Amino acid sequence: MTGKTLDNQNAARQAKRYRTIGIIGGMGPLATCDFFEKIIRMTDAAKDCEHIPILIDCNPRIPDRVAAILHGGTDPVPEIVKSGRRLIDAGAEILLMGCNTAYYFYPRVAPELSVPLIHMPRETARGAARMGLRKVGLMATDGTVASGIYAAELEQAGVELAVPDAAGQRAVMEMIYDGIKAGNADIDPAGFRNAVEQLMADGAEAVILGCTELPIAFHLYDINAPWLDPAVFAAEAAVTMAGGRVRPLSEGSYGSHVGGIS
Repeated sequence: MTGKTLDNQNAARQAKRYRTIGIIGGMGPLATCDFFEKIIRMTDAAKDCEHIPILIDCNPRIPDRVAAILHGGTDPVPEIVKSGRRLIDAGAEILLMGCNTAYYFYPRVAPELSVPLIHMPRETARGAARMGLRKVGLMATDGTVASGIYAAELEQAGVELAVPDAAGQRAVMEMIYDGIKAGNADIDPAGFRNAVEQLMADGAEAVILGCTELPIAFHLYDINAPWLDPAVFAAEAAVTMAGGRVRPLSEGSYGSHVGGIS
């Protein structure tokens, strides 16, 4: 390949107009940063101008999704829609929500927005099926587990689901709320590790990290188990929809689709 050909290819890539991605964030703020990073790292770009435009509305005023689902807490939908519309007004053409539990409200949120809203649990279930997985575990908030949003999508994809027992689910919630969301790296991860081990003993071939805080926890505490990161499946879909080329993350690395599966 000649230098002139390479120059022409680079010029074509720079001239390409990508659709702008918008992230409805703040659920929580650190997980929003993690989601942003994954989109960037998964974009096949050699220079700044080859990356996809990304807008973020980090809105911590969105009421707690678990409280709304399980305890009659404040409805988060109006604030989620407000964030989505702010992003659209700023130029977003594709939207993502940086929170798994928020997808319980997808049927009410998506019709209020004038651009596509990627469905993270659906993308994850489809990804698990493509990988040939027959059974997966789910680590997520009480609200996500109780809502059945992953159960429904996995059933549709032909993948069996396992969930932690009561003690394991408490440990998952503690890691999410008392650990990562609270910025508390000193939380004892023993119960969380036990919950992972229980899912694997129950026949799960990999664990879905169904809360955007959990990939951070797996990295922070070096949890050694096969895992699937929904944010990466959603990021891959967003890059593709935006017209970009996906750069797969290295297997086993922080933020890859799967850790520990060859």
